[in-house]
Amino acid sequence: MAVRGAEATWQGTLKEGKGTMKLGSGLYEGPFTYASRFESGEGTNPEELIGAAHAGCFSMFLSALLTNNGFQPDTIHTTATVHLGAGPKIEKIELKCEARVPGLDAEKFAEFADQAKAGCPVSKALAGVDEIVLDAKLVS
Repeated sequence: MAVRGAEATWQGTLKEGKGTMKLGSGLYEGPFTYASRFESGEGTNPEELIGAAHAGCFSMFLSALLTNNGFQPDTIHTTATVHLGAGPKIEKIELKCEARVPGLDAEKFAEFADQAKAGCPVSKALAGVDEIVLDAKLVS
């Protein structure tokens, strides 16, 4: 299986410093600061990148489950909202998914979505998060 990497550089103190994060593929490099992580400052933050990874992993895992069970999804759109609390600690992640899957009923879709939430590698890596909530809807 593939091995992936990323890197970060931080310069200065926690509150006055600044940093950059870069994906190993080189497809993304962006700044982050205390303000972008704990306030409303410009730039990205680790939690935003974790959210993107979780949404992407969940969507792909759900697609695999559906495909392996004879359903061909048209679209799967997932957002992940990551809540950073005191500590700091990631306290909660809200996954919201809307999918268009011809020939699938809502009850069976919910089962597949729950399996994807439990089984995707990023969900497993985030096992220390207190709560991962899923709101999955089948749309037409």
